[in-house]
Amino acid sequence: MKQKREDVRNVAIIAHVDHGKTTLVDELLKQSGVFRQGQAVAERIMDSNDIERERGITILSKNTAVMYKNTKINIVDTPGHADFGGEVERVLKMVNGVILVVDAFEGPMPQTKFVLRKALELKLPVIVCVNKIDRPEARPEQVVDEVLELFLELDADDAQLDCPFIYASAKTGVASADSADPGISMEPLFETIVNYIPAPEGDMEAGTQVLISTIDYNEYVGRIGIGKVDNGIIRINQEVVICNHHDQEKHVKVKVSKLYEFDGLNKVEVKEAGIGSIVAISGIADIHIGDTLCSPDAIIPIPFQKISEPTIAMQFMVNDSPLAGLEGKYVTSRHIRDRLFRELNTDVSLRVEETDTTECFKVSGRGELHLSVLIETMRREGYEFAVSKAEVLYHSDEEGKRTEPMELAYIDVPNEFAGVVIEKLGQRKGELRNMGSISGGTYTRLEFSIPSRGLIGYRGDFLTDTKGNGILNTIFDGYAPYKGDIQYRRQGSLIAFEAGEAITYGLFNAQERGTLFIGPGEKVYAGMVIGQTGRSEDIEVNVCKKKQLTNTRSSSADEALRLVPPRILSMEQALDFIDTDELLEVTPTHLRIRKKILDPTLRKRAAMRR
Repeated sequence: MKQKREDVRNVAIIAHVDHGKTTLVDELLKQSGVFRQGQAVAERIMDSNDIERERGITILSKNTAVMYKNTKINIVDTPGHADFGGEVERVLKMVNGVILVVDAFEGPMPQTKFVLRKALELKLPVIVCVNKIDRPEARPEQVVDEVLELFLELDADDAQLDCPFIYASAKTGVASADSADPGISMEPLFETIVNYIPAPEGDMEAGTQVLISTIDYNEYVGRIGIGKVDNGIIRINQEVVICNHHDQEKHVKVKVSKLYEFDGLNKVEVKEAGIGSIVAISGIADIHIGDTLCSPDAIIPIPFQKISEPTIAMQFMVNDSPLAGLEGKYVTSRHIRDRLFRELNTDVSLRVEETDTTECFKVSGRGELHLSVLIETMRREGYEFAVSKAEVLYHSDEEGKRTEPMELAYIDVPNEFAGVVIEKLGQRKGELRNMGSISGGTYTRLEFSIPSRGLIGYRGDFLTDTKGNGILNTIFDGYAPYKGDIQYRRQGSLIAFEAGEAITYGLFNAQERGTLFIGPGEKVYAGMVIGQTGRSEDIEVNVCKKKQLTNTRSSSADEALRLVPPRILSMEQALDFIDTDELLEVTPTHLRIRKKILDPTLRKRAAMRR
């Protein structure tokens, strides 16, 4: 017999990137008394890994729990970036309702639509939190109208349309049910969660059923499965069977050795947990996302939604450049293979395939950011490898014609830059769907339908064209017929002619040919890309050339050579820059761009064959 557990609420916080989810969780933690008085608390506490803190984005969904009066509220903070949509899709199975956070100025954005659609499909009740109402240009009333229009567009039912709206400023820690009243604390949001989000339901007398929605990994205890207890009770030392709705053959008997519940930012060991509890289970090596832990006498797996397929792929390969193995700790194909397959433990949106050669692996993900975060994580762990340019994954329709992944791009730019953005995206097969004025007429909002490959390498150009004032947001929009060839890069590379150390004299002569990526004293090798030229073809330069000394002196002989500061590329810029015949060499201390074929003669022959 089903019963409700009134002392628990499970809620996920979903939103577009940078609309304030993690800051909102910070305030809920602070105002629920998780921290002692006077305790030093960092900003965005939930963004725990270095890359998240540096980039200011959430990459992995995380669990926390707060007590409000006599109710335990389990909160899941989810990523807002479209590339990490797989994280959002799966955690929604763990909760009974969601808080949709929307910026009071920007309003609903592409990812808002994506995460809201997922929540509505699962029939989850939604609390809309209009955040950042303290922004000078905030327009909460219009944003509420836009959110309701989005609900209608996504075919929400009457109960979902009748959702509560909360106006908040997560930064200052206040919330209110009235847009004119700023409020004094987060209490109105706490009250709305307790009153509006339904209590979890389940049968206490039935056999144990726990659906694993997230996998955490700890090098001391191994894999940790996180999920919600749907039915029955789970206890320490209990024998359970791992089964899977999509893999009917899977039946593995295991024992629950450690059981945890969440309390604030910590996991607390418990002896048992009942329906509605979100638990972490360690000590089971063969546990995966989508698995159900069941009692041996009632093996009933819970259905788990299919995660969206990857759209972009890169080749990860062993670094074979002349400088290989000098800086990395893990350099062999076995190291790289083990690390990539270990990533599959926690990232359901990633695919890793072995290729014809043992030196190379095809890694597919949801977007450039998804794969660049993996590359950055690996290099920080001491791995050295090379990656190719991102390529999109093509499909075929029923008639056998080639289809490719499409994106919806929403772009906000100052009016004077709209023309150049439209022109550039037009060259990349973008189709302008909509154009309107925002922010009092000073900015233009453009909506494009564009192939995913048309956006590869575009972000750098976009920032240059808009002088850093543009905002570009994209979201996957299904597959469509192939749109034709796109020329990625119109400028060639400056290529080092010989191995050695870059000398000021050689760089001084080379900088007249284009923009340099390296400074004096850097090691180079033949075939390494050391800059970008203004021409369309590649140019070879000798940056190791020294000045020949003579026994006569001229009037200008001792003048100092002035070098233009080199353009140092970040990880994303380097991935954007490389062409299809180039690789990015990634080591813990350097990022080097190189030609796939280092020998100039063989390179020319290969180009003629193409």
